[in-house]
Amino acid sequence: MNEAAVPSMSLSKFFPISLEILEEILLNLPPVEVVRVCRMVCHQWKEVVDSKSLWKERCRREGYHLSDTSKNPKDWRLFYFLCKQRRNLLKNPRGEEELNGWLILNHDYRCFRYGGRFGGFDGFGGNRWAVHGIRRPHPEETVQKNFVTSYTMAKKSQLIDLGKEGYSPSFMDHFQPDIRISDWYAPRHDCGCIYEIRVELLNEKKRPVQTFAPDIVEFKYGSDERWNKMAHVFKSYGPGVRYVSFTHGGRDTQFWAGWYGIRLTESCVEICPAADK
Repeated sequence: MNEAAVPSMSLSKFFPISLEILEEILLNLPPVEVVRVCRMVCHQWKEVVDSKSLWKERCRREGYHLSDTSKNPKDWRLFYFLCKQRRNLLKNPRGEEELNGWLILNHDYRCFRYGGRFGGFDGFGGNRWAVHGIRRPHPEETVQKNFVTSYTMAKKSQLIDLGKEGYSPSFMDHFQPDIRISDWYAPRHDCGCIYEIRVELLNEKKRPVQTFAPDIVEFKYGSDERWNKMAHVFKSYGPGVRYVSFTHGGRDTQFWAGWYGIRLTESCVEICPAADK
């Protein structure tokens, strides 16, 4: 046999294998290697790697299910990888690391990165932000802490660099996956308060592409302390999105010293499959 001719010939001619066995082999290999390496072996392997059945079965085995079984994703491979990489892109969403990861803003939108202790009036939201234990059980039982605001407007923010999180510019521009945000907030019954949130999709120059900024929510004195959820999904936002800016906050409405303002926890920004709502 002419060894020089081997690389140009299909491996399937030397190692005949059924499609069922080939699919089972691919299902047991790392998914990234399946796409980057196995797909390039020969035409037969490429067809199997590109098949709907391979990625649908991979989703089944790894527990990635559609919340609405009446809908099917257009691309099961894309659905699989979005599910696999799906996570909360916000750091420290529950206050379990105090205020680490958050940029603290005051009413003039001057800011400083938190690195000190709490307490003391300084213009950054009355008695500043604090992290307390929850007053009312949260729907997610593992949530045990929340951020608390004081008697002047307090806001905090995070800027998510999508490229650094593994979502390349070409991926974002071509697929424009849904970007889902959510935030949990609750008042105290013994003091009125307000809640505000603003989330922006930004381009490379950090200019807004799309913005979610609902009306300010106000709670009166005597309000139920139950948790409320704010949620929004960015869809079909066009090319150019490179960052997500997440800002929220509030204050009490009676200007009491201490921390009687809105309570916030379990904030979330995630890239999710369009078929999984």
